[in-house]
Amino acid sequence: MHTFTSNKHRNFLHGDIHAMTAVHFSEAALHNPVDVAELVVMDRDWSFDRLDDGELVAEVNGTWSNYRIWFAWQEDLGGLTLSCTFDAKLPKSAMPKVHALLALVNDKLWLGHFAIAAEESAIAFRHSILICNGMGTTAEQIQGLLDIAVQECERFYPAFQSAVWSGKSPAEALEIALFETIAEA
Repeated sequence: MHTFTSNKHRNFLHGDIHAMTAVHFSEAALHNPVDVAELVVMDRDWSFDRLDDGELVAEVNGTWSNYRIWFAWQEDLGGLTLSCTFDAKLPKSAMPKVHALLALVNDKLWLGHFAIAAEESAIAFRHSILICNGMGTTAEQIQGLLDIAVQECERFYPAFQSAVWSGKSPAEALEIALFETIAEA
């Protein structure tokens, strides 16, 4: 993983030259929104690796866990997918309970959903956006996607931990996570 910092990109994202370059940025974003995601991740000083033109993987430390962020651009479909995976593998014995909890948790979400990343056997928050007809992508959109993904992972991580490792039922685990969220407010 690499960590990059650039004042040019930082200034660009924070508005020092934002108004002057907004048109150029929008035109560039039409081609590959992962380029925009890279600038946002760089601005946040997160470790990341650009796997190819259409993929970026980053890591962020949360309160409860480390999260692996993955952006994938599917140009032929005009779709950008964000996946934020917990840094914990699930035991096979917990899968029935986790599936039941996924249904309860997903019912509480307005955007995105939680799923089991089969290749990693881990919980992942996923959300996709359609980018077509010259709409482009902005840094603000990517920042919003990242914020939602990390916030939802932080919000529901205790529920998954309670169900898998503390033996709580899916309903009890969800209650714990929702109570903790209310208590922090």
